[in-house]
Formats: sequence, C-alpha cells, structure tokens
Amino acid sequence: MGLTSIIRKSASSLCPLAGRLFRGQRLYSTSIFNSLNNPSNLCCRPLLGPSVSYFRDFSSSKRPSSDESLIRVIESEIKCASETDDHDRVEDVPQGFPFEIQDNPGLQAITLKRTYQDEVISVEVYMPDLVTGQSVNDNDDDDEDGGGKANQSSIPLAVSVSKKSGPSLEFRCSAYPDEISIESLIVKHPEHSEDQIAYEGPDFPDLDENLQKAFHKYLEIRGVKPSTTNFLHEYMINKDSKEYLLWLTKLKSFIEA
Repeated sequence: MGLTSIIRKSASSLCPLAGRLFRGQRLYSTSIFNSLNNPSNLCCRPLLGPSVSYFRDFSSSKRPSSDESLIRVIESEIKCASETDDHDRVEDVPQGFPFEIQDNPGLQAITLKRTYQDEVISVEVYMPDLVTGQSVNDNDDDDEDGGGKANQSSIPLAVSVSKKSGPSLEFRCSAYPDEISIESLIVKHPEHSEDQIAYEGPDFPDLDENLQKAFHKYLEIRGVKPSTTNFLHEYMINKDSKEYLLWLTKLKSFIEA
C-alpha cells in the first residue's frame, strides 16, 4: 500500500509539469510559425536573429568593384576589336597555292603541309613582326650597310624537309615582302636523343655565297618563295586580329565566372 501511494502521488505531481511543458512547446512552435509567416517579427527574436543576419550577409556578397571595372574595360576593347575589318575577313587562297593550311584557333602559328616527290614539307608560320610608325630616314645608315630589312615587316618561318627515313633538314627563315632570308640550316638525325648536342653547322650567312643561293633555290622549288609568303603575311595579320578577339572573350568569361 505504501509503494502504491507513493507512485500515485508522483504521477499526480508530474501531470501539471507535463502539461506546462506541452503548452510551452506548442506556444514555441506557434511563435516560430507566426514568425516565418511574418518576416518582420523574425529579426526581433534573439534566438534566430544571429543566424538570419549571417545568411543575409552571405547572400548579399557580390563581385568586387575592381572586377566590374575590369569587365567594362574588356567589353570596350572587345567592341573596338570587333569593329575592325580583319577579325572576320576570310582570305581567299590564291590559285596554285602549293600547301594545305592547318589553322587551329587559339594557337599562335599555322602549319603548311605538302609533298614533293618523296619528300614531306612542313612549314610553321608564326605571327608577323610588324614595323609601323617608323621613319625610313631614321635608318639611312642601316640601308647603306645592307640593313634595310629593319624597316620591313616579316613573318618567321620554320621549314622542315623530311623523307621516309633518315635525317631531315630544318630551316629558320624570315619572309619579307620580296625576299626570304634563311637564318639557319640544321641537319636533324632522328637517332639522336634530346640530351645529345648535334653539330649544327656554321651560321647560314657565313656559308659560301653560291651555296646560299643554291639553298634558296632549293626552298623555292618546294614552294617556299615570296609569292607564297606574301599571301601568308596578310593571312597572319588577319589571324592575329581573330586570336586577339578570342583572347579577350576568354578573359571576360574568366572574370565573370
């Protein structure tokens, strides 16, 4: 009887407490629901205030003003570059052009390919070295010494002549409007590893004059001649404009990401 009486008294004393807890929980849940339906009340709640403030600050973060300024400058430059005639010009390959042109966007060089008898000729053509806004009179002394090329734009060429097996010839040249200047000539052997330094011969201008003329004729027969390179000069100026516009577009996309 004593134990039963104690249990009854405990149960009776816990019932009011449970009721208060339940009512408190219901009131708390009701206050949250009302706050969610009325956001103006939400900020007044000490319990939820800090969390709500944190998410508001995080969501309001934006790109730095310096990035916005940079994007505007890039957009202005893109507009200027788009208004030039070079970026969308399509160069018509002249009739009888002896090479196939391989031009991949994003690269600073194009590759020319052709076969001549049992030889494979490959020419890497790089961006032109342009000479603009320079007075010819400033270099009269150079002209008298045979250095008149300093006033002419040119395109760098790397010419490779190879056969099915054995060594290949590699020429480094500069193509001017009416002349191709050979700067170096190397005989490359495929059996030599990269860490072996092969004898590359003397500087091309130091060769016998008749030998120099013979090699110029050698390249001319294989299609590397002024009538070819003059077209390539205009082609590479056009490509430079296209690549610049593509480069600007990639910059803008990166900054905006």
